[in-house]
Amino acid sequence: MTPAVSIHSLTKFYRKFKALDQVSFEVEEGDFFGFLGPNGAGKTTTINVVTGLANYKEGDVRIFGYNVRSDYRKTRALIGLVPQEFNFDPFLSAEQILLFEGGYFGYPWREAKKRAQELLESFDLAEKRKEGYKRLSGGMKRRLLIARALMHRPKILILDEPTAGVDLELRHRLWDFLRRLNRDGTTVFLTTHYIEEAEKLCNRIGVIHEGKIIALDPTDVLIRKMARDRVELFLKKPLYELPRELVSLDVALRDSGRKLQFEEKEEVVPRVLKALHEKGYEIEHIDVRRPTLEDAFLKLTKKEVHFDIDT
Repeated sequence: MTPAVSIHSLTKFYRKFKALDQVSFEVEEGDFFGFLGPNGAGKTTTINVVTGLANYKEGDVRIFGYNVRSDYRKTRALIGLVPQEFNFDPFLSAEQILLFEGGYFGYPWREAKKRAQELLESFDLAEKRKEGYKRLSGGMKRRLLIARALMHRPKILILDEPTAGVDLELRHRLWDFLRRLNRDGTTVFLTTHYIEEAEKLCNRIGVIHEGKIIALDPTDVLIRKMARDRVELFLKKPLYELPRELVSLDVALRDSGRKLQFEEKEEVVPRVLKALHEKGYEIEHIDVRRPTLEDAFLKLTKKEVHFDIDT
């Protein structure tokens, strides 16, 4: 099967600054792919290249087998793009924005009108179809961005921070919509700073850092590779100093000596329990925190993870 997105050895400069450095990855048709990275890592630049909004120095970029340079019209017609910023014509209504988008992709007027009505109803915007875009709320504008991107029924939907600034209820409604869209066969390519969002939605994750791909795995595999269970032991009486044998195991003393924290590794738990028992300390209870995609992401991008703060 031809990949939905195929990028090989992509290199992009902004003057002397190398924004993308030999970036290579593929997104399979039907994937819900999460593309993560810190600010300035190269996420939006990659999207701009894929959608033909930015040129590049080296590499090969294809959408369903078509080259984004030599087959620009074909590739652009296969993509629906939801940008970070609102970029509507300020003089158009919500319905006109969708109708004009249909016209850009060659839809006859009647067919565009029908498609626009379908999308306005799907995104609860039908009552606002005659409203100028400036009079819409932030959440409505965000929904209109997605509706516009779907106007020409693209095979792949690319979303650049689609839930930035929206309230929790709308975020979950958008999640449900994107899941349904993906189940119906649309490939989804998502960038987001909400790591929980990527963990809940995406079956595969790519991480870019300083212009280079540093991870590319199924979501659950990436979490298991990069992060372990976090164990917390709560003591009945405080431990004011770690036994010598626990110092080398990266055990941390928290909450004024009433809690021990450490990552689950081979034979660590039995050794901790043995050392505490020999010192006469009783355990009140044990908590195990499963690792998340956020833990894995922070380790990959070399940012320190703070699990607790002493008081």
